[in-house]
Amino acid sequence: MKLNEINDNAGARKDRVRVGRGIGSGVGKTSGRGQKGQKSRSGVAIKGFEGGQMPLHMRLPKRGFNKPNRAEYSEVNIGAIQKAVDAGRLDAGKAIDLAALQAAGLVTQPKDGVRLLGKGELKAKLDISVAGVTKSAQAAVEAAGGKVTLPVKKAQAEA
Repeated sequence: MKLNEINDNAGARKDRVRVGRGIGSGVGKTSGRGQKGQKSRSGVAIKGFEGGQMPLHMRLPKRGFNKPNRAEYSEVNIGAIQKAVDAGRLDAGKAIDLAALQAAGLVTQPKDGVRLLGKGELKAKLDISVAGVTKSAQAAVEAAGGKVTLPVKKAQAEA
């Protein structure tokens, strides 16, 4: 075998069909589009069109709601916090808050605060102050001897 003898397997590449090149080609005159009508012409886009009937996506009822001012949190796992403590980027003796997490590089965009998630293992005793926490994360922090502080909500403050 030589480089100049290399070629594709038979049928691996198809020649493109040249339409509209005479009736002898089999795809002449109308080029396989049939006779007249919208779909025989160029620039056709009939994706959800049902011939004037009300389209399915408009017949179905609307459902659901997206809250425009919904709080969006940056998420941090307790395993990542433990890694940062081990690496010396976080001080276990001081309180850990948003500023400390940003300085350690665990949070880049704070959004509406930080939510603590329970993936990973925590060994260090930490005092963490975050906007939200999962039950598993809170249990892990308390099992290690630390505590989680959440902000007081307006409804609770008024009561």
